Amino acid sequence: MTTTAQRPPAAPARGMAWIPGGTFPMGSADFYPEERPVRTVSVDGFWMDESPVTVAAFRRFVKATGHVTVAERPLDPADYPDADPDALVPGALVFRMTSGPVDLDDWHRWWSYLPGASWRHPHGPGSTLHGRERHPVTQVAHEDARAYAAWAGKDLPTEAEWEFAARGGLDSAVFPWGDDFAPRGRRMANTWHGRFPWEYLPSGRTAPAPGTTPVGTYPPNGYGLHDMAGNVWEWTADHYAARRPDPAPGACCAPRNPRVDTPQPAGPGRSAPERFPRRVIKGGSHLCAPNYCLRYRPAARQGQSEDTATCHLGFRCVIR
Repeated sequence: MTTTAQRPPAAPARGMAWIPGGTFPMGSADFYPEERPVRTVSVDGFWMDESPVTVAAFRRFVKATGHVTVAERPLDPADYPDADPDALVPGALVFRMTSGPVDLDDWHRWWSYLPGASWRHPHGPGSTLHGRERHPVTQVAHEDARAYAAWAGKDLPTEAEWEFAARGGLDSAVFPWGDDFAPRGRRMANTWHGRFPWEYLPSGRTAPAPGTTPVGTYPPNGYGLHDMAGNVWEWTADHYAARRPDPAPGACCAPRNPRVDTPQPAGPGRSAPERFPRRVIKGGSHLCAPNYCLRYRPAARQGQSEDTATCHLGFRCVIR
């Protein structure tokens, strides 16, 4: 990785880190097909939020603008012609641990579309934001992330910007902090420990269900950025096109919206049959585990339908 000798301008907003422009090998040949091929990419310098947008920050945006998120709006049956009409009510995707081992090819076993789930109630009716002010906001669709960014005078990062920033100045390292997942036994990110989706052992023994953690809980990378691995997946500005054939529908821990349970496009150059195109999400989440989804790495990528909101998907912003 080479960086350009740019002097950072004055910080445009509190809580942002300067990411110097540079050239780097983007992607990976060692893990999932959609990360290939590795190719040389250059980005200009930019400012990036040090952490994902928090519940407190998103609440200020909603209070100032009156924004109603995608998950809170009535659904248009014309957008979901193959869906059960009874399912076309405001809501979002919520994760539930299973009681034991299950078929990992069927994400329906641990994800459900829950009416009433939203950024205000991330795990459905009855769940609250109490004590979660510094957690990443979740249950936000791509449109919601774009609306927040515009209000804040910012943008969503491109996939290349996100990956360059996540690497923290380390050339081709597996993780944002190096090649060792837990250097000296130290936990570096909020990811699943145990056998997904039924056994959660973050400290070597059974613990309550996994969830988000406050931003800043884990060490930053070399650019001062927190949670560039784990905690929540993050939206980017780029449309998704697999560089090789896609994983199976529902692969990894970021399912597409169950309102339309049809196959994903099978490769680059094919138009999506569904109403909503997919965007690239990056970073993995607290639900990523080696036995199922080793995507808490800078090179990892996934496609997500723009209208989808889940309890493990958030975003951060940039200023160029």
